[in-house]
Amino acid sequence: MTFGRNLLRICVALTFVFFVATLYAAEGNNDADKKVSVPEFSIGQGMQSTIKEQAENVSEEFAKQARSLFDSSPLGWNMKTLHDIYTWTLELPSLLPELAQKIMEQSRILGMIGSLVVFTFIAAVIYSLIGRKKVLKRIEGIVRPFEQKLPPKLFPYFLSLLKVVVAALIPLLLLGAFSLINAFMTYPAAWFQLTGRLLGLWVVGALITGLLRESLTQNLFPRTARYGRKIFNLARLTLFYVLAGFIVIWSAEVFDIRPDIVALLKFVIAVSIVVVLFLLHLMKKVFMSLLPDLPYGPYRIFIRQLSRFYYPFIILSFIVALLWCIGYHQLGRVVLLKTWYTGGAYVLIMLVYHNLTVRLEKWHAGKDRSDDTVRLLHKSLKSLLLYATVTAATGIVLNLLGLLGPLVQIISFPVVKIGTNDITLWIIIKAILILLAFVFSTRLLQAYLDYRVYPSFGIDPGLGYAVNISLKYSLLLIGFLISLKAVGIDLRFLLVFAGAAGIGIGLGLQHMAANIISGFTIIFGGRIRKGDWIEVENTLGIVTDIDLASSRVRNRDDIEYLIPNSNLISNTIVNYSLTSPMIRIELLVGVSYNADPRVVEKIMLAAASAEPLVADHQPPVVRFVEYADNSINFELLFWIDVRETPRRKVRSALYFAIFDELKKAGIEIPYPQRDLHIRSSDLKQLT
Repeated sequence: MTFGRNLLRICVALTFVFFVATLYAAEGNNDADKKVSVPEFSIGQGMQSTIKEQAENVSEEFAKQARSLFDSSPLGWNMKTLHDIYTWTLELPSLLPELAQKIMEQSRILGMIGSLVVFTFIAAVIYSLIGRKKVLKRIEGIVRPFEQKLPPKLFPYFLSLLKVVVAALIPLLLLGAFSLINAFMTYPAAWFQLTGRLLGLWVVGALITGLLRESLTQNLFPRTARYGRKIFNLARLTLFYVLAGFIVIWSAEVFDIRPDIVALLKFVIAVSIVVVLFLLHLMKKVFMSLLPDLPYGPYRIFIRQLSRFYYPFIILSFIVALLWCIGYHQLGRVVLLKTWYTGGAYVLIMLVYHNLTVRLEKWHAGKDRSDDTVRLLHKSLKSLLLYATVTAATGIVLNLLGLLGPLVQIISFPVVKIGTNDITLWIIIKAILILLAFVFSTRLLQAYLDYRVYPSFGIDPGLGYAVNISLKYSLLLIGFLISLKAVGIDLRFLLVFAGAAGIGIGLGLQHMAANIISGFTIIFGGRIRKGDWIEVENTLGIVTDIDLASSRVRNRDDIEYLIPNSNLISNTIVNYSLTSPMIRIELLVGVSYNADPRVVEKIMLAAASAEPLVADHQPPVVRFVEYADNSINFELLFWIDVRETPRRKVRSALYFAIFDELKKAGIEIPYPQRDLHIRSSDLKQLT
């Protein structure tokens, strides 16, 4: 029902836009020299053949890309490379004196400053390996006093981040010093330039190792408590192996080793890394334990399918990775990157959505849930978050899988033709997405204004509601026009729909048009506002919402009435909130003729004065009403705030109190009596 009501609102807003466009066009027609031509409107022809043609084009493109997946690149080495390496290995002992001579020459070229740089580098490496724990303990002791100044949940993360930075501090300082020296002194030696690259690699390795250590071994996350230490040890070993491979390859490139030998080294290291990662990922329980447990149906289906096909997926990834190593780079990039990146992006999006939802629910739990402004703000934030998550997840996943472009191509067939513009299904989807973004953002803005801004500035709820309605339809109008402008549609086509809407109103929508016009009159007239207590057709309630077609009134029994706006305009209503919510209530009490009227008056006034539901707007009054058949009747007149106090509730409380006081005073509340007189003659006849 909520979806239908929202759809009706959007349709009404669009109709209003059509009216505005019609009026604008009519105003332009007043100029005799200017003639506005309405674009031609027609349904797309040959839609089925167009879809078929687009599908065939996409199919051909897929086939072309599939064939390109199996195009291999040359490895860059052959059997001769292996033979040369074997020969060089046998001749290595005889080459050692020549190698030592080159090292001595480089040392003489280096001089004292260079030797000092190398010594400092070696000392820093040794100190980073030996003295790291001492430095970390000292840093932790320094920041401990700040623990009281930070939130308890935030301090462990702050401390872990500080440890990561400290662990990478030495290589960062060395890299900065190297960059400074390299800027002031040009030293083209191959090993010197290699040193700079190795320092950068050291920084990256230190940062990654620190992040892995803190995130997996410090119990910062519940999912890492069981297998965190084991995963860290394996991941650190794998990272060290990968970095060592980079060092070997860079060293070979810097010292001008033959390209085919460098290519062979890359091949061997790449294959060995693939094997190590494959063996590492065979531990299914370990890696599946890292995936968060989130209470969402699509995510749970994803986790179940991943657990079910985990080993086939890992084996397939291993085979594709090996194919990538032997030259099928395109196949490796498409299969490995798209599948792994897509799965990681999906898990990350769901994790972000879950964390934001949890924070939103915690905020909502700490607020008064009976407050309508809190409830609307919570609902608006949740709707916008869900819309953004679904849109982002769909777009990112389709794009990573390479399906977004072909899908757009398939649905880019003309549905209608307006003037020279072909309106395709993809254009319609984009316009809807933009318009929905404006709808959800407008709701959030309205809810935030009601929750925070209007109470802060003391703005009357009725005035705030009128401002919200103005913002709502203005932003919807802007969003609608922007969505049309974004897809390149000539806005003159609104004239076609405006004419159709005018004909529909003239034929059978007069009542709806009357309600809409009455709705604008109520919203901007100020006579009836949201939050007002009104009485219409013997129904007393609070106005909870004013739509274009009808208004909602909720009585004290939580029953909602939908009242057409035209009825509120044409009928007589009582608005208790228009000037003052104070109304006077009468309470009738009858007592015995034996009672003292002055005593009864004092009892009734005392009961009214002691009752907290009775307002002190004016003092209560007791009136002697009449001499009735069986009692003398009094009327108690008192005031209440009709918005806060139900009439039946205060009457009941006063009846209880007056009854107790009359009973204590010995005053009788009579009931109807009849005296029966029987004549003696009638009695004889009966006997």
